[in-house]
Amino acid sequence: MNKNFFRSMALALAVVPAIAGLASAQATTAPKTGNPFYAMDTSFQRPGLTFQQQLDLVKQLGYAGTAWHENDPAQVREALAATEKSGLKMVTIYCAAEVNAQGDITWSPQLPKLMEVLDGHGTIIWLHIGGRGPAFDRLKDDSPAVVKLRSLAKSAEAHGLSVAIYPHFGEWTAHFADATRLARLVHHPRFGVTFNLCHALAGGDEKQIPQLLEEAKPVLATVTICGADSGVSGPQWNRLIRTLDRGSFDVGQVLRTLRKIDFRGPIGFQGYAIPGDARSILAPTMSAWRKLTEK
Repeated sequence: MNKNFFRSMALALAVVPAIAGLASAQATTAPKTGNPFYAMDTSFQRPGLTFQQQLDLVKQLGYAGTAWHENDPAQVREALAATEKSGLKMVTIYCAAEVNAQGDITWSPQLPKLMEVLDGHGTIIWLHIGGRGPAFDRLKDDSPAVVKLRSLAKSAEAHGLSVAIYPHFGEWTAHFADATRLARLVHHPRFGVTFNLCHALAGGDEKQIPQLLEEAKPVLATVTICGADSGVSGPQWNRLIRTLDRGSFDVGQVLRTLRKIDFRGPIGFQGYAIPGDARSILAPTMSAWRKLTEK
């Protein structure tokens, strides 16, 4: 053995503790979950920053992507390009639909064009369905609403996209259980449902959340969470939509249930109407997310 060998060995041994220390430091900050955590545009589209600065902040804080909203196809194309250039994914896009008592569902005529813009990007089309549609217990797999939604799912599939109902308080699919039933009837691999914590709480489903999530497992596409207060129902958004570090409701029970059912899809942060600038909303939320996922 020559002197160079022993010198190399000494250097290698000296480096080992440094590498171990770095790995340990990373382990204390990296979330122990495979679920991508994204920010809805309700949380970062705030005054004081340009759109590019908003995206840079989202990326800097560690979010994996964004949720966007229905807009002119040209504007969505620009937003998509800026999002991906920033190293983020446009995880979802929020689109409106309307249903009548006969079950006829209509959506914006620009939705097919939006699908063309998003072709191949794997974005989830969030469909919130307003109006007063037929009773859910009367729906069948050949009901008009079901057939039309299945057709939309096929169109999404052709573009490498998917569709997920967005249950929204006060709408036809306000209740997560009803949206889940509808998604099961559509019965298409590119059609599912979103669990929105704030809307589930507003609808009075707080105690049923673990059971509802377990029942939705086959069709659960994505989840949105936020800080919220327990024991609150109705659209009291100032108490049901807060930064993730605030509120008396145990958001951890949602994440534990998702882990139990082996849900590996994206999880988003809902930031609608939370006071403050983008950083004051996103930074404490990411910190809380890391703590929750470490547990």
